[in-house]
Amino acid sequence: MRNDVIPIEVKGILPSSPNGFAIFLGNEEKVFVINVDSYVGRAIAMAIRGERNERPLTHELMAMIFDSLSINVERVVINELRSNTYFARLLLRAENEVHKKIIEIDARPSDCLTLALQYKCPIYVAEDVWEEVEDMSELLEKMREVQRKQQQEPPEEPPLFGEESK
Repeated sequence: MRNDVIPIEVKGILPSSPNGFAIFLGNEEKVFVINVDSYVGRAIAMAIRGERNERPLTHELMAMIFDSLSINVERVVINELRSNTYFARLLLRAENEVHKKIIEIDARPSDCLTLALQYKCPIYVAEDVWEEVEDMSELLEKMREVQRKQQQEPPEEPPLFGEESK
């Protein structure tokens, strides 16, 4: 397995089912999809918009703990694809007056992405994973077009009480 990585970013996040979201990741060359549950999808969407919950979500709590311990999220690497499941590594830097340490943790890509967006740190994909994933750029554009059309169409208004439908 090669250790080369390719920089990517979140290109889009769209609902994919009632209980999930499709996270589109990639660059100008190619885009691939990681599906996540609705809880993590909403957390990623909030991180993209820079929003915070009234009470800390799990990812926000982790960030608060990291900050209090002088730990910084350095980067995220989606490093493996096995049986249609993605794997990732979260690279942290702990630095204080006593020591400097790089910590690498195995984590779900969805959790890594949320933290990367909160910390505005780089996201990478291993080159062998990049070569294996299917390009979903056209699907992303089709889904965006459907979403644009839905937003342009005015919602149907039910008749007011006592009025008959025309």
